[in-house]
Amino acid sequence: MKVLMLNGSARPTGNTYIALKEIGEQLKKEGIDYEIVNVGNKPLRDCMGCGRCTDKGCVFEDDGVNEFLAKARAADGFVFGSPVYYAHPSGRILSFLDRVFYSGGRAFAFKPGAAVAVARRGGTSASFDVMNKYFGIAQMPVVGSTYWNLVHGARAGEAAEDAEGLQTMRNLARNMAYYLKCQEAGRQAGVPLPATERGDYTNFIR
Repeated sequence: MKVLMLNGSARPTGNTYIALKEIGEQLKKEGIDYEIVNVGNKPLRDCMGCGRCTDKGCVFEDDGVNEFLAKARAADGFVFGSPVYYAHPSGRILSFLDRVFYSGGRAFAFKPGAAVAVARRGGTSASFDVMNKYFGIAQMPVVGSTYWNLVHGARAGEAAEDAEGLQTMRNLARNMAYYLKCQEAGRQAGVPLPATERGDYTNFIR
């Protein structure tokens, strides 16, 4: 089993990475593999709703969106981490996830997800709430912890000093591992995934 993580920070080894790494190392102790993918610091276009998605995902292939989507199809669980910008997740992670879910959201169905927000001080719970929206629309169970999935740190490396935040990350990893193992046991026992109705879209009421 493998958990795929997305680091929405432009700093590949900054405080958001520290939080995700803490989750990953605990997952390894639980027998779960993990990978951290960095959104990076290059320009990243928004989803335009053009409707030209392909079998690979987004029609635009000049960034890591489709590569991440290919990894997502093979992954068993997800963690999305973001620094807080103006009480909101980074614009780059939202652009990235909008395109990933719009072009290939079914790759995430019934797989557990968790969001992590990292801030100097405020805005973490608001950012956490925004990222959780992706899970709800994609039929993904949301994995929580013993506190909201938040870590604090301003200066480089300061997140490593947030003892409660890192404890929250480790408990999140334990909860994720537990859910994945339960899901695997259900598959082995022959428990089917829920049937999904599609086709009715009430876009307006007359």
